Amino acid sequence: MPSVVHHTLIAPPSPPQRWMLFLHGILGSGNNLRALARRLVDACPSWGAALVDLRFHGASRGLPGGASVAAAAADLLALRSLVPGPIAGITGHSFGGKVALAFLQHHAPELELAWILDAMPGPRPGGRGSEGTLQVFAALERAGLSFASRQEFVDRIVAQGLEEGTARWLAMNLDRQGDGFALGLDLPALRAMLDDYFVRDLWPALEAAPPSRRSHLVIGGKSRVFDGAEKARAEAAAARSSGRLQVHVLPEAGHWVHVDDPDGLFVRMRASMS
Repeated sequence: MPSVVHHTLIAPPSPPQRWMLFLHGILGSGNNLRALARRLVDACPSWGAALVDLRFHGASRGLPGGASVAAAAADLLALRSLVPGPIAGITGHSFGGKVALAFLQHHAPELELAWILDAMPGPRPGGRGSEGTLQVFAALERAGLSFASRQEFVDRIVAQGLEEGTARWLAMNLDRQGDGFALGLDLPALRAMLDDYFVRDLWPALEAAPPSRRSHLVIGGKSRVFDGAEKARAEAAAARSSGRLQVHVLPEAGHWVHVDDPDGLFVRMRASMS
């Protein structure tokens, strides 16, 4: 059982001056953001990247403690002594975006750069805008825990209405068990984390950020995570911030902004890291 959150480092040839943490969404792992992080480190060699497996995900699945955004944020404190240099930035997608905001608000006000990728900071009653994620959870909860093969798992998930690509992505969470496979996810804990994510209000982490921080909020133009009022709130906060908060809308991207518009996201992030 791990005692600290698992992470993978991506560094340029020469030791970087500072590091950025990359936090994935629910049911994912640090590798979800590997391509983006690798590209940024290559383009901005003064930065290194730490790809984090959040608690109950990836190689951090055995981490002790509670199932909440706050617990996931607190886990990041240990990285200060494990990452070989100062942590100066954080990037979080979806669930990871709210973990990033909680870390900034409660543990790391000194960070100079934050990128929040299609994560609405406020509460979302009933999981509004994440109906697809809730459908995935329901499919996993109905699929069972043991499978004769990876294909059997994929077939069961597809039979419940999910796309094959999503099913194969979820199959990355299977563990070998005897002659078959077991789903290596603590679904009750992950469901509790998602429920907590939906009720947290972390707008103050953006709206009352310290003057030294540059914050960037990315919204997928085709995503349902932000409604009109929430977009307006973000834009109003940016207008009051004297440039410390910027809102970027990627018109052709859905919720997975780093997959749907990798070039648009990369160009914007590189400009902030140079």
